[in-house]
Amino acid sequence: MRIWIDTGSRIPPYEQLRAQLRLMVSSGRLKPGERLPPIRVLAQELNLAPGTVARAYREMEWAGIVEGRGRAGTFVVDEPPVAFSVLERQLAGAAEAFVAEADRLGVGLQAAMLALESAFAARSDPDPGRVGT
Repeated sequence: MRIWIDTGSRIPPYEQLRAQLRLMVSSGRLKPGERLPPIRVLAQELNLAPGTVARAYREMEWAGIVEGRGRAGTFVVDEPPVAFSVLERQLAGAAEAFVAEADRLGVGLQAAMLALESAFAARSDPDPGRVGT
């Protein structure tokens, strides 16, 4: 499971984690019934506090995306209520291709994000925050 937390972002780490996990569920990378990593393990891998990961899991549980099963762990529900539009799936695919190319070039997250922000800044779009859904 590949998750990136941008510590310099204004978006809180728990929200970044929640959004990425939601995307993984919606895109099918995390399948119904699949177990999420234990909170402490994921927290250690991402260099986050366990409470941060627990909050992301809890919010996903409230949204009906995952269910906690006590000591057995946290699992994707059988029928998650998240479904992405065709546009969102295409965007996720483009993001994965971008990450794969950045990996191939040996570029880290910060350099890749800078390149992406520069590409958006160079556009003549008057509304860079638009959403096409």
